[in-house]
Amino acid sequence: MTRLLSFLLFLTLVPAAHATEFKHVGDFLLQAHFKLTGQQVTPIPMKPIAFRVFTDGVRIRVSAEGDEESHSTFEIYRSDGIGRQRQGAGALEVIPGLQAMSDSGGTLRHLRLSREAMTITTFPGVSDQTIVSHAVAAEPKPGNGPNEEKPLLKP
Repeated sequence: MTRLLSFLLFLTLVPAAHATEFKHVGDFLLQAHFKLTGQQVTPIPMKPIAFRVFTDGVRIRVSAEGDEESHSTFEIYRSDGIGRQRQGAGALEVIPGLQAMSDSGGTLRHLRLSREAMTITTFPGVSDQTIVSHAVAAEPKPGNGPNEEKPLLKP
């Protein structure tokens, strides 16, 4: 009986272990970082930062390249695409992508992710400012293994 219970416990934990496996979605390079206060847009000086993005299908992890231990985690709330409006074109189009959010210490952050770009908008709890960080997809590095696929952002 004890063996049966141990085996059943093992079977219930194995899928949970696989569900938390994060897969590489893409690499992104920070292109713009600015602060919005009312109608005023203020660019924030920045150094080029490369981000690595991973997902387990429920959460998205974003970390600076070379420091995957330190990361921000966002909960996916929408995976049916994101709206985009090209310059010069009037119509809004929906492209494959994810939307996720994070609420940490009273700071709300929203993430929009597609194959082409990642935008993180930060809304500090006690502030009239909004911070927007926009990154574009970086070229994949050679030598990436089979876990380096882009499973959720395929068309």
